[in-house]
Amino acid sequence: MHHLICIECRKSYPLDEPRWQCDCGGVLDIDFQPEFDPARIKGRKPNMWRYREALPLGKDENIISLDEGFTPLTEVIIDQRAVLIKQDQLFPTGSYKDRGASVLISKVKELGIKEVVEDSSGNAGAAIAAYCARADIKCHIFVPQNTVAGKLAQIKLYGAVLHQIPGTREDTAQAALRAAARTYYASHARNPFFFQGTKTFAYEVCEQLGWRAPDTVILPVGNGTLLLGAGIGFRELLEAEITDHLPRIIGVQAENCAPLYQTYRENLAEVPTIETKDTIAEGIAIARPVRGRQIIAAVRQTGGEFITVSEDEIKKSLIAMGRLGYCIEPTSAATIAGVKKYLPRSAQNEIIVSVFTGHGLKATEKVLKLLSP
Repeated sequence: MHHLICIECRKSYPLDEPRWQCDCGGVLDIDFQPEFDPARIKGRKPNMWRYREALPLGKDENIISLDEGFTPLTEVIIDQRAVLIKQDQLFPTGSYKDRGASVLISKVKELGIKEVVEDSSGNAGAAIAAYCARADIKCHIFVPQNTVAGKLAQIKLYGAVLHQIPGTREDTAQAALRAAARTYYASHARNPFFFQGTKTFAYEVCEQLGWRAPDTVILPVGNGTLLLGAGIGFRELLEAEITDHLPRIIGVQAENCAPLYQTYRENLAEVPTIETKDTIAEGIAIARPVRGRQIIAAVRQTGGEFITVSEDEIKKSLIAMGRLGYCIEPTSAATIAGVKKYLPRSAQNEIIVSVFTGHGLKATEKVLKLLSP
């Protein structure tokens, strides 16, 4: 039977109980056995809900979708090497966060919840706001005071109640947690249904490769919503005997905010509290990721690693991708900077997959500032 399970005390709860954390305060995972029938999937509409039986929703009538998913897997030449890039900047709200929002808000509708809260540096807030608008669910989005204007405009356009919080990204998360004491927390970092959406990244990659897993996947990591989701997806495909190996997962962090890299490098049991500096890659600027131990474990289990990139490397990668015709935001460029660092150590025929996580139009003012002489 499918159920929610606490990663700390292992207590379980029914999957249809409207809760987002354990009574002990621990975050929850989902114990769920997906189903796969590649022949049936092949004939379906090209969006992420083609994997319907692998997503933990009871009834199709509760699906909240904007036809998100099945983004192009495009060959991009980086330092004279072909790398396959998933173009998730092409999602309806301009970021991969729509994967998680679609599944999470579908479940919120199924549970009969009428109001939610979420905190975000921008992209997740925009995604939750859009899907709540589609589902006619009231939502409160908490963002840092300095969130870029493009993302604020999106959130307001979707009709969400916007709360701009002074201080750090962690201050914003704490404000949302306090609000969640009174309503349901549709958190992209804490709520396990969000990861059930982001795992479709792995499904799509493998299907687009002819139901084969790549050798290496290079992803940005802050709260780990894409990395952990991809890890779930690749493992489910292996357990279903659709693929024959797990790809190495490499997480990319900005040098100015790299707690997971430090944990990995020093082989620490817990993610330490670190001093951080500002980074243009604000989407991965998470000093205390709530699922930090899970992220480290997911990378280690695949024989992967963490890479850090400097602000200058991020800027150069942003410009380089623009010169190839790709309009991406700085957090996406950080991932490409990580790809560039990894390539000299890669094998000649290695199949490497990475991702454009967010569209550059979300960060127009920041990009203009970076491009100014």
